[in-house]
Amino acid sequence: MGQCLGCYQVDQSNVAIKEQFGKFIDVLEPGCHCLPWCFGYQIAGGLSLRVQQLDVKCETKTKDNVFVNVVASVQYRAVADKASDAFYKLTNTREQIQSYVFDVIRASVPKLELDAVFEQKNDIAKAVEDELEKAMSTYGYEIVQTLIVDIEPDVNVKRAMNEINAAARMRLAANEKAEAEKILQIKRAEGEAESKYLSGLGIARQRQAIVDGLRDSVLAFSDNVPGTSAKDVMDMVLVTQYFDTMKEIGASSKSSSVFIPHGPGAVRDIAVQIRDGLLQGNAAN
Repeated sequence: MGQCLGCYQVDQSNVAIKEQFGKFIDVLEPGCHCLPWCFGYQIAGGLSLRVQQLDVKCETKTKDNVFVNVVASVQYRAVADKASDAFYKLTNTREQIQSYVFDVIRASVPKLELDAVFEQKNDIAKAVEDELEKAMSTYGYEIVQTLIVDIEPDVNVKRAMNEINAAARMRLAANEKAEAEKILQIKRAEGEAESKYLSGLGIARQRQAIVDGLRDSVLAFSDNVPGTSAKDVMDMVLVTQYFDTMKEIGASSKSSSVFIPHGPGAVRDIAVQIRDGLLQGNAAN
Protein backbone atom coordinates (compact mmCIF):
# COMPACT_ATOMS: atom_id res chain seq x y z
CA MET A 1 0.00 0.00 0.00
CA GLY A 2 2.88 2.34 0.84
CA GLN A 3 4.53 1.63 -2.50
CA CYS A 4 1.28 2.44 -4.31
CA LEU A 5 1.30 5.86 -2.57
CA GLY A 6 4.99 6.39 -3.46
CA CYS A 7 6.46 5.53 -0.02
CA TYR A 8 9.13 2.92 0.59
CA GLN A 9 10.63 1.65 3.88
CA VAL A 10 14.26 0.57 4.24
CA ASP A 11 15.00 -1.63 7.24
CA GLN A 12 17.92 -1.20 9.64
CA SER A 13 21.32 -2.52 8.44
CA ASN A 14 20.06 -2.43 4.89
CA VAL A 15 20.22 0.00 1.98
CA ALA A 16 18.08 0.27 -1.14
CA ILE A 17 19.07 1.22 -4.68
CA LYS A 18 16.98 4.03 -6.15
CA GLU A 19 16.61 4.30 -9.92
CA GLN A 20 14.76 6.58 -12.29
CA PHE A 21 13.72 5.09 -15.58
CA GLY A 22 16.36 2.34 -15.07
CA LYS A 23 19.22 4.72 -14.19
CA PHE A 24 20.94 4.68 -10.82
CA ILE A 25 20.06 7.77 -8.78
CA ASP A 26 20.90 7.22 -5.11
CA VAL A 27 21.44 4.79 -2.23
CA LEU A 28 18.62 5.01 0.29
CA GLU A 29 19.52 4.70 3.98
CA PRO A 30 17.25 2.98 6.56
CA GLY A 31 13.95 4.79 7.04
CA CYS A 32 10.90 5.90 5.00
CA HIS A 33 11.41 7.43 1.56
CA CYS A 34 9.04 9.05 -0.92
CA LEU A 35 9.26 7.64 -4.44
CA PRO A 36 6.70 9.14 -6.86
CA TRP A 37 6.44 6.32 -9.30
CA CYS A 38 4.75 8.54 -11.83
CA PHE A 39 8.10 10.25 -12.37
CA GLY A 40 9.83 6.95 -13.07
CA TYR A 41 11.32 6.38 -9.60
CA GLN A 42 11.62 2.83 -8.43
CA ILE A 43 13.60 0.57 -6.08
CA ALA A 44 15.95 -1.63 -8.11
CA GLY A 45 16.75 -3.83 -5.12
CA GLY A 46 18.10 -3.96 -1.62
CA LEU A 47 21.47 -4.76 -0.09
CA SER A 48 22.24 -6.05 3.40
CA LEU A 49 25.08 -4.43 5.34
CA ARG A 50 25.26 -7.29 7.86
CA VAL A 51 28.34 -9.51 8.11
CA GLN A 52 27.81 -12.69 6.12
CA GLN A 53 29.78 -15.92 6.16
CA LEU A 54 30.69 -18.20 3.30
CA ASP A 55 32.23 -21.64 3.91
CA VAL A 56 34.37 -22.83 1.02
CA LYS A 57 35.63 -26.43 0.79
CA CYS A 58 38.58 -26.82 -1.53
CA GLU A 59 40.36 -30.06 -2.47
CA THR A 60 44.04 -29.74 -3.28
CA LYS A 61 47.34 -31.63 -3.06
CA THR A 62 50.30 -31.01 -0.76
CA LYS A 63 53.97 -31.04 -1.70
CA ASP A 64 54.30 -34.67 -0.51
CA ASN A 65 51.41 -35.74 -2.78
CA VAL A 66 48.68 -36.00 -0.14
CA PHE A 67 45.19 -34.89 -1.13
CA VAL A 68 43.47 -32.75 1.50
CA ASN A 69 40.18 -30.91 1.82
CA VAL A 70 40.71 -27.39 3.16
CA VAL A 71 37.65 -25.59 4.54
CA ALA A 72 37.88 -21.79 4.67
CA SER A 73 35.29 -19.53 6.29
CA VAL A 74 35.13 -16.04 4.79
CA GLN A 75 33.27 -13.30 6.69
CA TYR A 76 32.39 -10.33 4.50
CA ARG A 77 29.94 -7.44 4.20
CA ALA A 78 28.97 -4.72 1.76
CA VAL A 79 30.37 -1.23 2.37
CA ALA A 80 27.64 1.40 2.69
CA ASP A 81 29.65 4.02 0.82
CA LYS A 82 30.15 1.62 -2.09
CA ALA A 83 26.72 0.04 -2.09
CA SER A 84 26.16 0.91 -5.75
CA ASP A 85 29.36 -0.95 -6.74
CA ALA A 86 28.33 -3.95 -4.67
CA PHE A 87 24.89 -3.98 -6.29
CA TYR A 88 25.79 -3.35 -9.93
CA LYS A 89 29.30 -4.79 -10.44
CA LEU A 90 28.76 -8.34 -9.22
CA THR A 91 26.09 -10.78 -10.29
CA ASN A 92 26.93 -13.51 -7.75
CA THR A 93 29.09 -12.38 -4.85
CA ARG A 94 29.43 -15.79 -3.23
CA GLU A 95 30.68 -17.49 -6.38
CA GLN A 96 33.20 -14.69 -6.93
CA ILE A 97 34.59 -15.06 -3.40
CA GLN A 98 34.68 -18.83 -3.77
CA SER A 99 36.74 -18.55 -6.97
CA TYR A 100 39.36 -16.37 -5.27
CA VAL A 101 39.55 -18.75 -2.29
CA PHE A 102 40.11 -21.71 -4.62
CA ASP A 103 42.83 -19.83 -6.46
CA VAL A 104 44.79 -18.83 -3.35
CA ILE A 105 44.52 -22.18 -1.55
CA ARG A 106 45.52 -24.18 -4.62
CA ALA A 107 48.49 -21.88 -5.09
CA SER A 108 49.66 -22.01 -1.45
CA VAL A 109 49.08 -25.57 -0.22
CA PRO A 110 51.03 -27.40 -2.98
CA LYS A 111 54.17 -25.59 -1.77
CA LEU A 112 53.89 -27.15 1.69
CA GLU A 113 54.11 -30.67 3.06
CA LEU A 114 51.18 -32.07 5.02
CA ASP A 115 52.60 -31.32 8.48
CA ALA A 116 53.50 -27.79 7.39
CA VAL A 117 49.92 -27.21 6.15
CA PHE A 118 48.63 -27.82 9.68
CA GLU A 119 51.37 -25.68 11.22
CA GLN A 120 50.94 -22.76 8.79
CA LYS A 121 47.16 -22.64 8.42
CA ASN A 122 47.12 -19.09 9.79
CA ASP A 123 49.53 -18.01 7.05
CA ILE A 124 47.27 -19.62 4.45
CA ALA A 125 44.25 -17.83 5.91
CA LYS A 126 46.14 -14.50 5.85
CA ALA A 127 47.08 -15.03 2.20
CA VAL A 128 43.44 -15.74 1.29
CA GLU A 129 42.26 -12.69 3.22
CA ASP A 130 44.79 -10.36 1.59
CA GLU A 131 43.91 -11.55 -1.89
CA LEU A 132 40.16 -11.26 -1.25
CA GLU A 133 40.51 -7.82 0.31
CA LYS A 134 42.42 -6.54 -2.68
CA ALA A 135 39.97 -8.02 -5.18
CA MET A 136 36.62 -7.48 -3.46
CA SER A 137 37.24 -3.85 -2.41
CA THR A 138 36.84 -2.94 -6.07
CA TYR A 139 33.31 -4.35 -5.96
CA GLY A 140 32.27 -2.58 -2.78
CA TYR A 141 32.81 -5.44 -0.33
CA GLU A 142 34.93 -5.59 2.81
CA ILE A 143 36.55 -8.85 3.99
CA VAL A 144 36.12 -8.89 7.77
CA GLN A 145 38.03 -12.08 8.51
CA THR A 146 39.16 -15.32 6.88
CA LEU A 147 39.66 -18.53 8.84
CA ILE A 148 40.92 -21.99 7.90
CA VAL A 149 38.54 -24.02 10.03
CA ASP A 150 39.39 -27.54 8.88
CA ILE A 151 42.14 -29.47 7.11
CA GLU A 152 41.03 -33.01 6.36
CA PRO A 153 43.44 -35.44 4.64
CA ASP A 154 42.32 -38.55 2.83
CA VAL A 155 40.87 -41.26 5.09
CA ASN A 156 43.74 -43.67 4.42
CA VAL A 157 46.29 -40.96 5.16
CA LYS A 158 44.56 -40.13 8.45
CA ARG A 159 44.58 -43.79 9.42
CA ALA A 160 48.30 -44.06 8.60
CA MET A 161 49.07 -40.92 10.59
CA ASN A 162 47.18 -42.28 13.59
CA GLU A 163 49.04 -45.58 13.35
CA ILE A 164 52.40 -43.79 13.19
CA ASN A 165 51.47 -41.71 16.21
CA ALA A 166 50.25 -44.79 18.10
CA ALA A 167 53.45 -46.70 17.26
CA ALA A 168 55.59 -43.82 18.48
CA ARG A 169 53.67 -43.65 21.75
CA MET A 170 53.92 -47.42 22.21
CA ARG A 171 57.67 -47.27 21.61
CA LEU A 172 58.00 -44.51 24.19
CA ALA A 173 55.89 -46.50 26.66
CA ALA A 174 58.04 -49.61 26.08
CA ASN A 175 61.22 -47.59 26.72
CA GLU A 176 59.78 -46.18 29.92
CA LYS A 177 58.65 -49.64 31.06
CA ALA A 178 62.09 -51.14 30.34
CA GLU A 179 63.76 -48.32 32.23
CA ALA A 180 61.44 -48.89 35.19
CA GLU A 181 62.17 -52.63 35.18
CA LYS A 182 65.89 -51.88 35.02
CA ILE A 183 65.62 -49.63 38.06
CA LEU A 184 63.62 -52.30 39.91
CA GLN A 185 66.21 -54.97 39.15
CA ILE A 186 69.05 -52.71 40.29
CA LYS A 187 67.25 -51.87 43.50
CA ARG A 188 66.38 -55.53 44.05
CA ALA A 189 70.02 -56.56 43.54
CA GLU A 190 71.19 -53.82 45.88
CA GLY A 191 68.68 -55.00 48.47
CA GLU A 192 69.76 -58.62 48.13
CA ALA A 193 73.44 -57.64 48.45
CA GLU A 194 72.71 -55.60 51.54
CA SER A 195 70.61 -58.43 52.96
CA LYS A 196 73.36 -61.00 52.37
CA TYR A 197 75.94 -58.65 53.88
CA LEU A 198 73.86 -58.17 57.01
CA SER A 199 73.12 -61.92 57.13
CA GLY A 200 76.85 -62.65 56.95
CA LEU A 201 77.50 -60.22 59.77
CA GLY A 202 74.80 -61.93 61.81
CA ILE A 203 76.23 -65.41 61.17
CA ALA A 204 79.74 -64.23 62.00
CA ARG A 205 78.57 -62.68 65.24
CA GLN A 206 76.56 -65.81 66.06
CA ARG A 207 79.60 -68.05 65.55
CA GLN A 208 81.76 -65.68 67.56
CA ALA A 209 79.22 -65.79 70.37
CA ILE A 210 79.16 -69.61 70.22
CA VAL A 211 82.96 -69.78 70.38
CA ASP A 212 83.04 -67.31 73.28
CA GLY A 213 80.34 -69.30 75.09
CA LEU A 214 82.14 -72.60 74.54
CA ARG A 215 85.39 -71.13 75.78
CA ASP A 216 83.75 -69.74 78.89
CA SER A 217 81.93 -73.06 79.49
CA VAL A 218 85.17 -75.09 79.16
CA LEU A 219 87.03 -72.80 81.51
CA ALA A 220 84.21 -72.75 84.07
CA PHE A 221 83.76 -76.54 83.94
CA SER A 222 87.50 -77.16 84.32
CA ASP A 223 87.64 -74.87 87.34
CA ASN A 224 84.57 -76.34 89.04
CA VAL A 225 85.25 -80.04 88.34
CA PRO A 226 88.77 -81.02 89.42
CA GLY A 227 90.60 -83.64 87.37
CA THR A 228 88.91 -82.77 84.03
CA SER A 229 90.83 -81.50 81.07
CA ALA A 230 89.77 -79.18 78.34
CA LYS A 231 89.64 -82.19 75.97
CA ASP A 232 87.10 -83.97 78.17
CA VAL A 233 84.92 -80.90 78.28
CA MET A 234 85.03 -80.46 74.49
CA ASP A 235 84.09 -84.11 73.98
CA MET A 236 81.05 -83.63 76.17
CA VAL A 237 80.07 -80.41 74.38
CA LEU A 238 80.39 -82.05 70.97
CA VAL A 239 78.24 -84.99 72.04
CA THR A 240 75.62 -82.63 73.49
CA GLN A 241 75.46 -80.65 70.22
CA TYR A 242 75.23 -83.92 68.31
CA PHE A 243 72.16 -85.05 70.23
CA ASP A 244 70.61 -81.56 69.95
CA THR A 245 70.98 -81.88 66.20
CA MET A 246 69.33 -85.30 66.22
CA LYS A 247 66.47 -83.87 68.27
CA GLU A 248 65.88 -81.07 65.74
CA ILE A 249 65.92 -83.55 62.85
CA GLY A 250 63.34 -85.70 64.60
CA ALA A 251 61.11 -82.71 65.34
CA SER A 252 60.96 -81.70 61.68
CA SER A 253 57.91 -82.91 59.77
CA LYS A 254 59.92 -83.39 56.58
CA SER A 255 62.80 -85.34 58.08
CA SER A 256 63.63 -88.91 57.07
CA SER A 257 64.64 -91.77 59.39
CA VAL A 258 68.12 -91.45 60.86
CA PHE A 259 69.86 -94.48 62.44
CA ILE A 260 72.38 -93.78 65.19
CA PRO A 261 74.49 -96.17 67.32
CA HIS A 262 72.87 -97.19 70.59
CA GLY A 263 75.41 -99.50 72.25
CA PRO A 264 77.25 -98.74 75.55
CA GLY A 265 80.29 -97.36 73.70
CA ALA A 266 78.24 -95.40 71.24
CA VAL A 267 78.69 -92.06 73.00
CA ARG A 268 82.47 -92.40 73.07
CA ASP A 269 82.54 -93.51 69.42
CA ILE A 270 80.43 -90.48 68.44
CA ALA A 271 82.79 -88.16 70.26
CA VAL A 272 85.81 -89.74 68.60
CA GLN A 273 84.21 -89.52 65.14
CA ILE A 274 83.29 -85.86 65.61
CA ARG A 275 86.75 -84.98 66.88
CA ASP A 276 88.45 -86.86 64.05
CA GLY A 277 86.25 -85.11 61.53
CA LEU A 278 87.17 -81.71 62.95
CA LEU A 279 90.87 -82.60 62.91
CA GLN A 280 90.69 -83.80 59.31
CA GLY A 281 88.91 -80.61 58.35
CA ASN A 282 91.57 -78.46 60.00
CA ALA A 283 94.36 -80.51 58.37
CA ALA A 284 92.74 -80.07 54.94
CA ASN A 285 92.57 -76.31 55.50
